[in-house]
Amino acid sequence: MRRHHLSQRQAIAAALSVFALGATALSVPSPAQGTALPVTDVFAPRLVTVDTPTRADKARLQGLGLDLTEHAGHDYVEVVLHTPADVDALRAAGFTWDVRIADLLRREAEINRLDDLFAATRLRTALPSGRDAYRSLADYNAEMRSLAEANPGLVKLLTLPEKTLDGRTVLGVEIAKDVTARDGRPTFAMFGLHHAREWPSGEHAMEFAVDLVKGARSGDPRISGLLERGRMVVVPVVNPDGFHLSFTDGQLVDLREVDGGGTATILGTPGNAYKRKNCRVVDGQDTPDGTCAAFSLTSPGGYLVGTDLNRNYGGLWGGPGASDLFADPTYRGAEPFSEPETRNVRELISSRQVTMMISNHTFSNLVLRPNGVNPTTIGPDGLPVGDAPDEEAMKQVGARMTAQNGYANIHGWELYDTTGTTEDWSYNATGGYGYTFEIGPDEFHPPFAQVVDEYLGAGAYAGKGNREAYLVAFEEAVSRASHAVISGKAPAGATLRLRKQFSTPTWSPENDFTDSLESTMVTSGKTFSWDVNQSTRPAVQARLVKLLAEEPTRSETWSGTAAPASSVDHELVVTETDQEILQVDLDWPTPDDLDLEVYRENPDGSLTQVGSSGNFVGEKEKTTISAPTPGTYVLRVINFASVSPTYTLTAGLYDATEQTTAPLVEAWTLTCEKDGRVLETVPVVVERGQQVSIDLKECSRLWNR
Repeated sequence: MRRHHLSQRQAIAAALSVFALGATALSVPSPAQGTALPVTDVFAPRLVTVDTPTRADKARLQGLGLDLTEHAGHDYVEVVLHTPADVDALRAAGFTWDVRIADLLRREAEINRLDDLFAATRLRTALPSGRDAYRSLADYNAEMRSLAEANPGLVKLLTLPEKTLDGRTVLGVEIAKDVTARDGRPTFAMFGLHHAREWPSGEHAMEFAVDLVKGARSGDPRISGLLERGRMVVVPVVNPDGFHLSFTDGQLVDLREVDGGGTATILGTPGNAYKRKNCRVVDGQDTPDGTCAAFSLTSPGGYLVGTDLNRNYGGLWGGPGASDLFADPTYRGAEPFSEPETRNVRELISSRQVTMMISNHTFSNLVLRPNGVNPTTIGPDGLPVGDAPDEEAMKQVGARMTAQNGYANIHGWELYDTTGTTEDWSYNATGGYGYTFEIGPDEFHPPFAQVVDEYLGAGAYAGKGNREAYLVAFEEAVSRASHAVISGKAPAGATLRLRKQFSTPTWSPENDFTDSLESTMVTSGKTFSWDVNQSTRPAVQARLVKLLAEEPTRSETWSGTAAPASSVDHELVVTETDQEILQVDLDWPTPDDLDLEVYRENPDGSLTQVGSSGNFVGEKEKTTISAPTPGTYVLRVINFASVSPTYTLTAGLYDATEQTTAPLVEAWTLTCEKDGRVLETVPVVVERGQQVSIDLKECSRLWNR
């Protein structure tokens, strides 16, 4: 079910009410379904495995506004329950579940003790840095500065353009041989800690940066070769505000552990250790530095406060798997790139030729690739979203990476539907391959010993792990078979500039926005070679879709009324065995709000949801079911917010034809410049794996004038 926007006042009031509930001494009953929960003086946040046997169950679970993790399989999703209200929501929706970690705060204290013991029993680990404990935000920043200062020709400190809402500067490092040269090498970009509680995501990004520096300094031929052919950009902490709160709270001692486990309240425990989002408090407004920490006291686990940065990117922003409710864990933000942290990543990728991107997260031992939405989902253009144009190639690269770490190599949507993610935007805007790594099997930030094992590999993957997977990705980033090359003649010392401007589609066309890519290089001789992404974005390339016939083979129509806060069911019996599409349309004569759900009746009489539609007020509802199997379908009209509840419901069975959408061809605009003056401008059309030659004769002719 779709959720409507809340005003900022409503969002704040909701957060305060939840805080009041969590701070009260509560006796929590066991759920009617699922493993029994222990009775405690105060509700303890817990990690549970929710049964979701169908894709429709996953979609229904996403609609509850709970804190879903990135750990899911074909029949389950793991969820953090922060309050008794979360338990009630699961129970009321009819879900069953098992408790995995009954008290996350006690687990936090246990992890702290394990980490202290781990650090006390060794001088250094086998990690490139030798570290034996998680880094703080200050540690990350100091280490990046130190790397740059100690390696001036190899490492450059990057200061991203926008400060966070709490006034912090976001740092990164760029690593390459002759790192300050403005040449045409391709870039591999890696990010960590979009989500505050996912500490290993930053650790692995930082360790890979240290690994490359050590390898280059020691003369490792593989690493040296990669840094001669390409560049590495690492931003280990995209979300420093959220991470700082999560980390510092997570280091606190759980008072219930000190007093023997009985009497201290939750207010004495690390409240933000499992915070997910950034520090957005009010949409569209900056707030005084420190506001986030104070306001997060109103939110169990800090999860109500902020924007989910990995739903705020522009690619199909606002679609499935991203909430428009401020208090939801997957709140997408007020608009695409509304947050300074995502704008920082956008600027970094848009100003370089990023041919490979990895965004690190935890947990689930997965390598995810675009698209984030099931290919049968009808997109904002009225056609199925389809697979990414480079599906086969990205799947093969994923397989080479997962052969090193043992992770599952799957689409993003096979976890659950998401939109507005880093890789979906970066891939569809630039053409550079993009992936999400979900690091570790079962915790957001497990004992540090597991971080070491995941990076270096353990068991059957000893000596491989994510280190080797990242090196495979770097090799792909510099492979000219996977991107394009522009070469030619130009005056020595000329600035060459590639740019492109385009409209990026979101899930609602009224939110589409103008995006741009612009990168430069400086020629060192009379010829140049520039490794670039293809000129035509994947977002506008051809895709295979199924199109409905103009007229249905059979249709049925119902008229009726639904009283406020009620629903009406209509039954459709499908006997045909060869129909490709069932389309259900819900219409009404007023600008009110009705919703639509479609279920298939099982042999035992139970219902399985197979489709739904819940648009904004005034938008009519439509859903399609591909290849409907014969049987009885229940079409449910729900009066969500209508005072004039008369409606017309139409169900049609259609033949469909497979068709490849008409592709667009886009060109780079290449300019040759001297001292800021443009001497020549040429369009360049180049495909993945192609090399084109450009002779900038006019630039050469005018160079010495």
